[in-house]
This record gives sequence, structure tokens and C-alpha cells, in this order.
Amino acid sequence: MRLRQVEIILVIAAQCGLAATLAWGLAHEVAGRPSPVFAPSAAVGTIVAALGQRARRTVELMLGVGLGLLISDLLLRYMGFGAWQIGVVVALAIALALLMTGRSGALVAQAGSTAVLLATLSPVQQGLEWARLVEAGSGAVVGLVVVALLVPINPMRTLDRAAAPLVEALSAQLREVAEAMRARDPDRAVRALDQFRGMDADLERMHEALGGAEEVTTIAPVRWPRRRDVQRYQRGIRHMDRVTFECREIARWTSTLLQYDEPVPEELVAAVERLAETVRVLQREARKAGPFEQTRGAVLDVARLVGQACRKGLKSYGQAVVIQLRTALSDLLRATGYEPDTANRMVREAVNL
Repeated sequence: MRLRQVEIILVIAAQCGLAATLAWGLAHEVAGRPSPVFAPSAAVGTIVAALGQRARRTVELMLGVGLGLLISDLLLRYMGFGAWQIGVVVALAIALALLMTGRSGALVAQAGSTAVLLATLSPVQQGLEWARLVEAGSGAVVGLVVVALLVPINPMRTLDRAAAPLVEALSAQLREVAEAMRARDPDRAVRALDQFRGMDADLERMHEALGGAEEVTTIAPVRWPRRRDVQRYQRGIRHMDRVTFECREIARWTSTLLQYDEPVPEELVAAVERLAETVRVLQREARKAGPFEQTRGAVLDVARLVGQACRKGLKSYGQAVVIQLRTALSDLLRATGYEPDTANRMVREAVNL
């Protein structure tokens, strides 16, 4: 995973260096700007924006520049230049940007920085407003061109890098829950529950990567052949929010089951262990071009183990664990392409109750 992270870092660094060079050269040699600071800055800002948001961030950058230009030009024209005028212009630019967009950091930052720049330098350099707008626009376009045509990232590696920590954590904590059942240790189940609650950041990174992969396969022609692979990966992974929640509930009900000293058939322990393996199988098959046959087979194996555990006798909290297991299995089948009704029916028939 660290090697993959280094690879992504090197690609992004190369993109930024190339984009800054091209943007500066375009503004200096073609447009004749003597010191085109804003073009390379905008190019780099576009590239380092979050994956899946580069096109939106580019639009925000341009809107922010335009907003800062409009407010600065109108106010400074009538108020003149000075320390208090700078404060008023910047405050109004930030306030208006926040009112328009809520918390869009890129737009607010650009509106504020543009207002500062124009309020401080306009008396010295005439025409700086439009130079800023043109340079920022050309730099942003260069950044997108570099990302789309010259050095596009590999979307599948990005997806794999983002999904791997989540899958690893899910699998590891499910095994912890199974071991807690086997050892009849409610505290161990509670610790696993706490770990499940800390997976929100992993889920957020995974969704950002999904958006980034979709963006790359949309704007980068060289990555168009990977569209189907990305769609397949998305189909397999996008249900992980619900699966993560259901695994969290399995840990919660397991801790309660153990605290009340209810029976825990070995088949229930085996079902949770097999579920931990199934999550890994889903990720592996999501990378490939073939069907999710191994994932579907593993899901049905878990369902049969659940049915065997139920026939051996479970009390109320054990039944609650079974409900969450069945729901997670249904969502895993949906991740392989089945409709909800079909997935529910397959799990029900495999449980055979």
C-alpha cells in the first residue's frame, strides 16, 4: 500500500511540475505577461484539488476570481485606496462568497485572495484585474489538460488504494467479533465495535476515490477503455456503506449477546469468520473483468451457516445478530449485481428457515 501511495504522489508531483511549466510558458511567451504568477498557481491548484472534484474546483476558482474582481473594482472605484479600504473589500468579498456557496473553500479562498491582491496592487499596476482573471483561467485549463491528456492517473489503482484500508479494517474487526464469540468475551466485542465506529474516514476516502475514478475516465481519453472496469468496481464497492453499518450492528448485538450469556453455536462463529473472508473476496473480484461468482458462492456459504446456527437454537440477541448478518449478505449480493428482491430471496432460501 505504501508503494502505491508513493506512486500516486510521484504522479501528482509530476502533473504539478509539468502544469506549472506549461502554464507559465503559455502566459509568458504567448500572452506576453512579464511575471505570470497566477497561471502556474491556478494550474497547480486545479491538480491538487480532491480527486473527483477538479472540474468543479476549476469552476469555483474562476467564480472566486470573478467575484473578488467585481467587488474590488466597484468598491475601490468609489472608496479609494488605503488600509481600512482593504479590510472592507476583503470582508465583503469573503462574506458574499460564503453567502453564495456556503463552505466552498476554493471559491472563498480565491475571492478573498483576489480582493487582497487588487486592493493592494491596483494603484500600482493598472489592468491587473483582467490579467488575474485571464491567467487564472488559462492556468486552470492547463491543469485540466495535464490531468486529462498528458499524465492521467490510473483510476483502478486509485480505487484499490482507497478501498484497501476499509476492506482490511472490516475483515479484521469481523474476525475480532468471531473470536469474541468463541472466547465469550463481551469486552473484545465492544472494542471491535469501537473500531467499526472509526471507519467513517475510510468510507469518505473511498467515495472520493470513486468520484475521482469516474472523473478520470470521463475527461482523460487514454483512460476511456477503463470505464467499464471502473463501473464494475463502483458497483462492487458502493454498497460498503451499508455493509459497514451492518457489521457494526453485528458487533453491537454480539457484545449484548455475550453480556446476557446467551448460547453461541459454533456455526454462528463460523458465519462471522466466513463473512470476514467474503469482504476480501468481493474486493479481489471487483478488480477483475469476470463475474462475481466467488463472492456469490461465499455469501451463500455464510447464509447456510446462519441457517444451521438458527436450527441449533438462538435467543433474542442471537436472533438480532442473525438479522444483521442476513441484511449484510443481501447487500453483498446486491454489490455483485443482483436486484434487492432477488438478493433477499437467495439469502432466505440459503438460510432455509
